[in-house]
Amino acid sequence: MLNIGGLDQGVVIDHIKAGHGMKIYDYLGLEKFDCSVAIIKNAKSNKMGKKDIIKIEGPLRVDLDILGVLDDKITINIIEHNDIVEKRALKLPKVVTNIIKCKNPRCITSIEQELDHKFVLTDPKERVYRCMYCEQKFKE
Repeated sequence: MLNIGGLDQGVVIDHIKAGHGMKIYDYLGLEKFDCSVAIIKNAKSNKMGKKDIIKIEGPLRVDLDILGVLDDKITINIIEHNDIVEKRALKLPKVVTNIIKCKNPRCITSIEQELDHKFVLTDPKERVYRCMYCEQKFKE
């Protein structure tokens, strides 16, 4: 079994759908941070079969709740002094700004480049977000 060392302080993003770890890495812009990051792909999971895990060393000043847009099954573990001090399940945010982009070429966001991309949760059960301007449905 693969063993990645423990964290004294940091964040573990767990229960990521297998193969989606790099998407989360890019989504959070982790390449911009000066910290150690371990991405574990296709780890064995009793619950999911296979999953991805991301371990980030040190304090992370990023709103991790936005990950609920991509997958609300992800769990966030906050680590301090080698112990999990907080375990957080994600919820779907009601509104997301500049996280997902509208794909509609006729949307005002395509013309007005500086305009924020805002999406509103319209159907929590089906996990449907729609563009606030043109109502285009967000598809992963």
